[in-house]
Amino acid sequence: MKKNNFISIKDLTPKTILSLLKVAAQFKKNKKKCTPELKGKSVGLLFQKPSNRTRVSFEIAIWQMGGNCIYLSPEEIDLGKRESAADVARTLSRYLDCIVARTNSHQDVVDLAKWAEIPVINGLSDLTHPCQGLADLLSIQEKFKNFKGVTVAYIGDGNNVCHSLMLGCAKVGLNIHIASPKNYEPFLEMVSLAKDFAKGSGTKILLTNSPQEAVKGAQVIYADVWVSMGQEADSKKRLKDFQGFQINKDLVKLAEENYIFMHCLPAHRDLEVTTDVIDGKHSVVFDQAENRLHVQKAVLEFLVGNRK
Repeated sequence: MKKNNFISIKDLTPKTILSLLKVAAQFKKNKKKCTPELKGKSVGLLFQKPSNRTRVSFEIAIWQMGGNCIYLSPEEIDLGKRESAADVARTLSRYLDCIVARTNSHQDVVDLAKWAEIPVINGLSDLTHPCQGLADLLSIQEKFKNFKGVTVAYIGDGNNVCHSLMLGCAKVGLNIHIASPKNYEPFLEMVSLAKDFAKGSGTKILLTNSPQEAVKGAQVIYADVWVSMGQEADSKKRLKDFQGFQINKDLVKLAEENYIFMHCLPAHRDLEVTTDVIDGKHSVVFDQAENRLHVQKAVLEFLVGNRK
């Protein structure tokens, strides 16, 4: 990846991913310890969408690393309407040391990175969610120690979370099965990228419309909401189209006995996943949520951290 930005997992080499995961694990081991990597640095959170995990994890990460965090709400910036992404990027570059952008459009993140003179981190866009993807890889690594021979079954919408998870798996050698309803499959351009990466890592990628086929023999089961932010107007149709894609006690029986259940949260219990599964002994969703904090520390340290 360009040393000064983190826009997509596709831009990371496998070596860099493993390095970031190693650093994140070290941060987690000393998670109560404040460190000076961002001492004297200021990071702006430029958000077009509300957030729980992304905002809190970045704010806490920056504070624990000795930095200063400024939250810029949608109303304050109104990116692309009140002011262009180019002008916002060039202005904030004069004040800040890094921008974390959570945007509706992926192009907005790309434009911010193009014009900014400081590092830009993609905190979520409609195409990818790379910080979530790294946290997912760390969560899997914690439970299985290595990636070889592990299969992830992602059940649901082929959305931004799915894209980053698929790219991450393809980079590090995790097999991934993706089951989505017809017309909700991951974007072809992202699938093509992942398949190219898979040639080097040995990853096996399966795309199917059958949750049962995807889950069979998997060690990881991953779900996401059926209706994401901004899709509320289509909720009735989506809830109908996703019938049969719920993670429940019958579906998980097809997975390996020691499977783990993952969800990027927020979750709608008894829609995409039943309460007994998400709150059961196989669930690691809150370990996964915590890992957002640690991987974001690793990314911040890599991009803008103070070097000795």
